[in-house]
Amino acid sequence: MDLADALSRLDVELTRAQAEVPQAADLDGLAGCERTLLGRRAVVTDVHEQIKTFPPVDRPALGKAVGAFKQVVTALVEQRRTELADVERTLRLTRDAVDLTLPPRGRPRGHLHLVTQVQQELEDVFVGLGFRVAEGPEVETDFYNFEALNMPQAHPARSMWDTLYVKLGQPEEVLLRTHTSPVQIRVMQDQRPPIATVMPGRCYRRDTLDARHSPVFHQIEGLVVDRGITFGDLAGTIEAFTRAYFGDGRTARLRPSFFPFTEPSAEFEVTCFMCAGSGCGVCSRTGWLELGGCGMVDPNVFAAVGYDPEEYSGFAFGFGLERMAMTRYGVDHIKAFWDNDLRFLEQF
Repeated sequence: MDLADALSRLDVELTRAQAEVPQAADLDGLAGCERTLLGRRAVVTDVHEQIKTFPPVDRPALGKAVGAFKQVVTALVEQRRTELADVERTLRLTRDAVDLTLPPRGRPRGHLHLVTQVQQELEDVFVGLGFRVAEGPEVETDFYNFEALNMPQAHPARSMWDTLYVKLGQPEEVLLRTHTSPVQIRVMQDQRPPIATVMPGRCYRRDTLDARHSPVFHQIEGLVVDRGITFGDLAGTIEAFTRAYFGDGRTARLRPSFFPFTEPSAEFEVTCFMCAGSGCGVCSRTGWLELGGCGMVDPNVFAAVGYDPEEYSGFAFGFGLERMAMTRYGVDHIKAFWDNDLRFLEQF
């Protein structure tokens, strides 16, 4: 074997290496390929061992060719080994991976509280009947909350309201409003008849919490003032509102009562939502559920705002929003509205 034969053998092996090494399927196959190219029985090893038999003039060229062959093949093997190691590591990580991520939690869309829903629906009902909506401050003076409503200082009727006073001004001069009636006074002070207004809002009384009473609650009141307004107009308005809000299956009735700011006064009731008027434990076997009070505006209230009671007449009514929701949806305890229990709130 001369120099040309040796170089030819190395070229053939190099061509085989360039074809087979990049095609090795795994690390074991690559190791076998490396042994056939660089091992003890490889062509390059045989050529390297026979260098000493070549003429001295040919030995440098052959030695250089053997070194170049080993360098190229080694580089091919290392490159393929790196590629296969990366693939194996990726497969192992995929196979052994533990998914620690939690399923996506979308933000549930909220909705209005049931009491707010009832308030807005009632506002829509009364706007449809020709009323306007008015609001007023929750912290009121004694004048608006009591005096202008025909309850002067030390009047026994004030005992009907368990008042929460605020430490402002003179003693017992500023308070948390006990009803939304003060807004009626403010409306009448600001405009002349005709008036048809409803006043929704939050109220406060020093009540003991029970199934139907809470120290904080919501009311909606209505006021109509004009020439020639009669008790018949009041009864017709109550009946129209009842059918609009509760449906045609419900009706309302009025029974005599007392309020210092109306005369005559009445309580208005609707047919029981549980028994439809036949009588049950919820309505104490009467077939009726009380919603609120109403009556013709007392002349003394007109005098407090500068209206001539000989010229104008009017009626007023009011009821609790929680009571309305309880009546319509069968809620048995007012505390449910304040507990923030999602199991209750999500039902409405």
